[in-house]
Amino acid sequence: MGLGFEVAGEGESAGDRRAGEGSATSALRFWSDDPRALIREGSGYWRYVPIEDGVRFITRYDYETRWGDAGAAVDGGFRPLLGWATAWSFDRLRLWLEHAITPEESLRRLLPRASRCLRGPPR
Repeated sequence: MGLGFEVAGEGESAGDRRAGEGSATSALRFWSDDPRALIREGSGYWRYVPIEDGVRFITRYDYETRWGDAGAAVDGGFRPLLGWATAWSFDRLRLWLEHAITPEESLRRLLPRASRCLRGPPR
């Protein structure tokens, strides 16, 4: 379900790092020059960490908005939704890696759980 219009944006890798224990971290930058886009620019990372019973995904990002106070108000509802959608998509990837359930199959067979993906480093 879309909003009836497209918003253009771009992104690029800012680097990757792999560690000896099998974890990997990727950093990215993203931006949009499209005046309809809430997000002006931002950056973030995702990290894959092997754990005893599978893989843990950790992701964190931040971004600047446009449209002044109106953009900040919209972002108050948008940011949590974007965080949930990001975590949900990583859980689909987890199901694929741990159980060979493709992202398409996971929609039909079982729903991924966004709560399994951390949206910041564990405490």
